Amino acid sequence: MSEPAKTVRVGVVGLGYWGPNLARNLAAIPDCELAWLCDASPQAREHLERSFPSARSTGDINDLLADDQLDAIVLATPVPTHAELAIAVADAGKHCFVEKPLATTAADAERAVARAAQAGKTLMVGHLLEYHPAVGRLKELIDSDELGGLYYIYGNRLNLGKLRADENALWSLGAHDVSVALHLIGEEPQECLAHGASYVREGVQDVVFCYLRFPSGIVAHLHLSWLDPHKERRITVVGARRMATFDDMLIEGKLTIYDKGFDEDTRSWGEYIARSGDTYSPRIPNLEPLRIECEHFIECVRTGATPQSDGHSGLRVVRVLEALQRSLER
Repeated sequence: MSEPAKTVRVGVVGLGYWGPNLARNLAAIPDCELAWLCDASPQAREHLERSFPSARSTGDINDLLADDQLDAIVLATPVPTHAELAIAVADAGKHCFVEKPLATTAADAERAVARAAQAGKTLMVGHLLEYHPAVGRLKELIDSDELGGLYYIYGNRLNLGKLRADENALWSLGAHDVSVALHLIGEEPQECLAHGASYVREGVQDVVFCYLRFPSGIVAHLHLSWLDPHKERRITVVGARRMATFDDMLIEGKLTIYDKGFDEDTRSWGEYIARSGDTYSPRIPNLEPLRIECEHFIECVRTGATPQSDGHSGLRVVRVLEALQRSLER
């Protein structure tokens, strides 16, 4: 008879916009105990205390770091704090989940990755879309050569959204699509170019266009904006044999495959004819990506497995974002 699974005790730090969603999912996972809630704001703590009365509450992360019975800490704090807090979690001998991006510089991301490795603890970055069932299916289609060799990828992440003073559209929105592009292509780009403009707040780009070229010749183009009449979260992949679109705004049919492309005309050497075949949407499990992501983290803590979006994955994304930021500044 197998032994019961060890209960993983976890605390959530940062209870603003995203932290409550993480707390909700972690509390619902079997053999996972939501042991701590942490935020400097008493109002944020009080709001969550009613939902999770068994969790201890504090305004000081040091209370969590000092708890010898706590296995892991989940960080949903402001981006500039991510790296230093992840390092503090590793130094306290605990596993760490940190929301994207891992850091604001590659140097800080490297320090966080190195410190977690030295401590022998799991470091996972919240690249949420990598855990979306539709993105997982798209990755399977690419890896099995169903689409043929990849030509290019483009993404639109647009909204008439919240104006930010502390980060531009690249850092606010770009981590999503950069992480998906790296995940699908399996390479790091050798060329990173970005152009943007600041229309509402001076010095804060509210629209950014990114261009990435990969060693294999694949290119990616990203349109990022919170100043747009459309709300779009869409990624299109164009292959030599077929094409596919992941549209996260759709309720159903989030992934669509297009049997379209150019075939060589056997009647005339060197000539090609366009092919437009069936369009279909494969069945995608109706599962919450955040639940999948949280379950994956808890399982990695329990078993010692390497997370899909581990610290090195987070570092790669930060390297690309930093290169794009340098291009913006030029």
